[in-house]
Amino acid sequence: MIFILTEARIRGGLIGLAVGDALGAPLEGLPPPAILVRDMTGGGPHGRKKGSVTDDTLQALAVARSLIVCQGFQTADLVPRLLESYLQDPSLYGPTSREVFELALRGVSFSRAALFVHEKRGSRTNGSVMRGPPLGLWYRDIMLVRSLSIACSRLTHLDPVAGECSAVVNVIVSRVARGASRESAFREALAICEDKEVAGMLSRYRQTDPDPSLDALLTTHAAVSLFLAADSLEDAVLSAINLGGDADTVGAVCGSLSGAYWGYPSIPCRWLADLECLKEIDAVAIQLWQAAEK
Repeated sequence: MIFILTEARIRGGLIGLAVGDALGAPLEGLPPPAILVRDMTGGGPHGRKKGSVTDDTLQALAVARSLIVCQGFQTADLVPRLLESYLQDPSLYGPTSREVFELALRGVSFSRAALFVHEKRGSRTNGSVMRGPPLGLWYRDIMLVRSLSIACSRLTHLDPVAGECSAVVNVIVSRVARGASRESAFREALAICEDKEVAGMLSRYRQTDPDPSLDALLTTHAAVSLFLAADSLEDAVLSAINLGGDADTVGAVCGSLSGAYWGYPSIPCRWLADLECLKEIDAVAIQLWQAAEK
């Protein structure tokens, strides 16, 4: 069966990520809110501005721009873009990526920096999962999506679970962006997953309640399970961010999956009106669609 990669799904995949990020950012680190959050807000423990994005979006944009410029995944181009995104606001970044980037800025190679951090504290956090969806939007071949997702993850996160989680998310994004059903895309992603823990938990996703943790697998489980269960993008993203915890990242990953499936028109206009840098993000999304593998 031949699927068509539509502009609406590419725009939805990237802007959906940013919307979920911005909606969840004020709830980061908090318990589930007593009253359901339905709109963009500000404040929270980090004093977020209404509609502002975090490192989830900044890193995803770095990946998307590198794919566009290089016409594919090129580490040598992506690394300086990630560092540039980090320097925009280091306070936004999670523990693993922050320490790798700080070492890299001091002249340590990315490979040595990632190894040092992995051996020191572990690297099973979700920072590489949230930046990866542009790889799924770009590439059609799911085996290539898997291998490049793992390579992109390993720039900062050497834990194999983080890489496999990124691959699962990005394979689903790739397939639904090209018209596949949620169920078939999910099955394809699990079929090529080589980590037993990841495949086992996700294959039984209904048996575990979503946990908005920094852990890569728990983030992936929460985002994927809510996406699969939802009736709309709005339903999926609101379910994700109202978990609290690492709400911006669970929201971003769920938003990208949902946007790639339901498309840009499914994103509520009230969210788009409040989203910071919408024109910039949309311009990158359109360029991504124009050049991506159809």
